[in-house]
Amino acid sequence: MTTTEVAPTPSFLDFEPGTVALVTGASRGIGAAIALRLAEQGCDVVLNYNRNAEKADELAEQIRGLGRRAITVQADIADEASVLAMFKTIRAELGSVGVAVLNSGITADGHFAALSTRKWQDVISTNLNGTFYTTREAVKQMFSTGGSIVVISSTSGVAGRPGQGNYAASKGGVIAMARSLAYEVAPRGIRVNVVAPGFIETDMVKKVQRKELEMATKAIPLGRIGNAVEVANAVTFLASPAASYITGKVLTVDGGMITG
Repeated sequence: MTTTEVAPTPSFLDFEPGTVALVTGASRGIGAAIALRLAEQGCDVVLNYNRNAEKADELAEQIRGLGRRAITVQADIADEASVLAMFKTIRAELGSVGVAVLNSGITADGHFAALSTRKWQDVISTNLNGTFYTTREAVKQMFSTGGSIVVISSTSGVAGRPGQGNYAASKGGVIAMARSLAYEVAPRGIRVNVVAPGFIETDMVKKVQRKELEMATKAIPLGRIGNAVEVANAVTFLASPAASYITGKVLTVDGGMITG
């Protein structure tokens, strides 16, 4: 190095070289923002998607442009066999997962008394069962090496929300699961944390009626809806070595909407 050259300043979030990060539901919105931020901090990334292969491929090319490895893997996380096949592919192409971000989720809102069994089962199947299948397989790959798991929940799972009995149950369930798992796997060097976003600019929030969204915004101390990058920043911190002494915690990213 010459006297005029300056060494790059490493980020305190930087991951170990070769760390493989899986992000489920990574083709758009919060998942895509998380995948990109992890790549920017040094991770090779597995982009899981269910239907939108084109968007996943575009993001993979963007990540490769950063000098990171990236693969896309189609899998419906509500299908156990599909999840098992995904992890087999990951191991064969990139090696064991060191970071897993469980972001996939769906909504099917409705007033509780009129909520159909189908809507209940669909949401529970993807958001709770699917998170269980994926987390279980991630833990298996991390047993001998350690790692970090971040589960994406929701403020609905922390405080509830009218019309989201099924969604709140599923997202509250993953919080309880993550807290219990954190105790089990800590001796193996595996950390498990939860990020619970509030109102974030995503396709899911676009479905909320304008009047309801305006009322919700008034209840947010910061006075605005958040964006996907702000969630990605929180997730990346918890997944990174910078959070090495944090496990079993729930971080709400909601502009101060929930204070408990």
